[in-house]
Amino acid sequence: MNRSNRASGLAELIASRFSRRQFLRHSLLGGAAASATIACTPLATNSSEQGTQAGFNFNEIQHGFGAQLAVADGHQAEVLIRWGDALKPGLAEFNPETLDGAGQQQRFGYNNDYVGYLPLRAAAGEQRGLLCVNHEYPLPKMMFADGVANSGERLTQQVAVEQAAVGNSIVEVRLREGRWHYMADSEYNRRITANSDMTLSGPAAGHPRLQTAADPTGRQVFGTFMNCAGGMTPWGTYLTCEENFDSVFGGELTPQHAEYENYQRLWVGGEPTRWSRVDPRFDIHHTPNEANRFGWVVEIDPRDPQSKPVKRTALGRFKHEGAETMVRNDGRLVVYMGDDQGFEYIYKFVSRDVVQPDNPAANKDLLDHGILYVARLDAEGGLHWAALQYGSGPLTPENGFYSQADVVLEARRAADFLQATPMDRPEDIVPDPRSGKVYVMLSNNIEREQTHAANPRANNRFGHIIELSEDESSGNGRWDML
Repeated sequence: MNRSNRASGLAELIASRFSRRQFLRHSLLGGAAASATIACTPLATNSSEQGTQAGFNFNEIQHGFGAQLAVADGHQAEVLIRWGDALKPGLAEFNPETLDGAGQQQRFGYNNDYVGYLPLRAAAGEQRGLLCVNHEYPLPKMMFADGVANSGERLTQQVAVEQAAVGNSIVEVRLREGRWHYMADSEYNRRITANSDMTLSGPAAGHPRLQTAADPTGRQVFGTFMNCAGGMTPWGTYLTCEENFDSVFGGELTPQHAEYENYQRLWVGGEPTRWSRVDPRFDIHHTPNEANRFGWVVEIDPRDPQSKPVKRTALGRFKHEGAETMVRNDGRLVVYMGDDQGFEYIYKFVSRDVVQPDNPAANKDLLDHGILYVARLDAEGGLHWAALQYGSGPLTPENGFYSQADVVLEARRAADFLQATPMDRPEDIVPDPRSGKVYVMLSNNIEREQTHAANPRANNRFGHIIELSEDESSGNGRWDML
């Protein structure tokens, strides 16, 4: 099928949907069809439609490859901070060929994903704040000039660098005379890595399935990694999301093992990985509960460099992509989250307690108490949120759930039982605090054969965007194509 036919096919799908709901007058069909093509084609509109489309009028960057970074007209790009830049004063110039794990822990991390910004008080004429940056995964072929080691002392050294290069960086930045600079000597600068000390909280904390020989309490854990999208809370903390954590775990469990099906559902284990070859905690044969300690949303206080990050288990365990927040009219917090894999689900967490944005200490445990939901999107545009609560519906011992800890640990399997709608890789999910609408970015799913109204393209290579409109009183709502 050629490109124009693909666009036309999607246009027909969306046209039939919006004609039923009388949305064509808002030109949403035209916008959606144009987005399915490579070139941007002007649409004939009347004056009333132009206001609706004004937000989409921009000059596209020419598609292509090159050595220079391409930016839109009227913008320029400057390097603010790079992998290996010092986060403490007095460090030698960065040299990747002599880098070791200890040195990397004092330097800006590798492979940036989410970037959050927290403003700080500044002198007159200045702006300053904290950048909160996720470092998702290492790329050893690009990191190590002497090649990728597969065994021996050099492998151990390279893995130490990789573990210190992922996680998070918190960096102070200042705007002076129209340019941003990072402050290498700031007291706020901090690295959080695959070996940083942190705690577990919420319904799964302390559960036997999170206990290991190194941590018999099941409440302390070392590290965070594979951190993809994230979010900032209204009280100024930073939420970082553990996504493809399965990729560092090697080893195998027998089908009779209690965690076998759990790990199969998350693709954990199998062939040895670089990390599992040198660090036994990443070999599930030796440390079978360790992988249960990853796949969470981690809350970090960027203003307190001495604070421990906290893994908030009430928000569920899956391949997290994004944790964007919105305060409801009743004062409670909603956290929107995606599970970034083909045929996985959209989630939200609604806090039990109200947010006190002017009293951060009062929100310390707010993310430990509330209800986790998963989305069902029906063919007629209905949005229904099903609660992942132990003892409710099928989430009972008969189906292998013996507590709320089991529900959040195996949020994917719990969502399966609740007949959630399998989506085309939910990536970031962003609420608009002005309108209350929520936007779901679905990146692709080339394995989709059977289509669904909310996932209308087989072999979906390009993804799409869905708009959610929620009724706060009922907790449900409607969905539309953007």
